[in-house]
Amino acid sequence: MTIDEAKAAARKAAFAARKEAFARGQGQAAELLADVLAPYRGKALAGYMAMRTEIDPTAAMAAHPGPVGVPVILGAGQALKFREWSPGCAMVAGEFGALIPAEGAWVEPEVVIVPLVGFDARGYRLGYGGGFYDRTLAGLRARHPVLAVGFAFAAQELPEVPIDQYDQRLDVIVTEAGIRHFG
Repeated sequence: MTIDEAKAAARKAAFAARKEAFARGQGQAAELLADVLAPYRGKALAGYMAMRTEIDPTAAMAAHPGPVGVPVILGAGQALKFREWSPGCAMVAGEFGALIPAEGAWVEPEVVIVPLVGFDARGYRLGYGGGFYDRTLAGLRARHPVLAVGFAFAAQELPEVPIDQYDQRLDVIVTEAGIRHFG
């Protein structure tokens, strides 16, 4: 089995687990995420606008005292950029239907809340397959320290995420079941 086939099989299992977890609700996950973000007050934060069955970080993003950005896909094979977001700002549909601010300054984050399909006990994440977050984290980390915070349902944990040389490890994972630090 190739790495791409292994990742596709893992994605299928993780999507099914996430759908079931989403139906049960996210409990206190956003409050736990806000606790993890608290020491980074004033630092630039990147979050995301939840789609479909993703766990929703917007309550923690709205509570963050500092600039907050959400991802904008510029094109295939490119790193993400983050446009400044605030609760109630005008939003438009971006690539893949994700909402993005209609206008605003670009934000270079020091903390990134990372959406994911699955994760493992080593701190690796399985994304959607476009490489956007791995590329983005690698670029940001080459310029300055960046805290990568995975946000997911506990049910999305996989026995082992198939990885290659491009996969970026998370520093923290926050789920409704608790907070785990890596590395």
